[in-house]
Amino acid sequence: MDAGGEEERLGGLFLRLAKSAHVLQRRGAGDLGLTPAQARALSVLGRCGTPPRMAELAERLHVVPRAVTPIVDALEEAGLLRREVDPGNRRSTLLELTREGRKMCKRLAELRARAAGELFAPLTAEQRQTLLELLEKVDQASTG
Repeated sequence: MDAGGEEERLGGLFLRLAKSAHVLQRRGAGDLGLTPAQARALSVLGRCGTPPRMAELAERLHVVPRAVTPIVDALEEAGLLRREVDPGNRRSTLLELTREGRKMCKRLAELRARAAGELFAPLTAEQRQTLLELLEKVDQASTG
């Protein structure tokens, strides 16, 4: 088979599997009472070392800042995060997870692990490790 056909198959498989993973995770997030966007924002916030500004969250989510406002509003209303004035710049707002927000992040991580376990169940542990290493290599090369 020519390289173009192989790349086409690889691209198609990757997109199909990504969609399957997304469906599994979306279903689980819905069971937790979250929209996919809220779950994604919480996951990003859970990986931040320090509370980010709204603009930083938007950047990490690859969305425009105004798209973050309704997500943050809903998460704040649900008691999962709170807005705090940035002591270094009083015009900026920091986003800090609440205790409930940190618990929800743990649930989301467990959900992602279950979804991945379900998706990659046909692979042996050794095959999963190889796939992980290969995907990390591609990810590192694509993010520079």
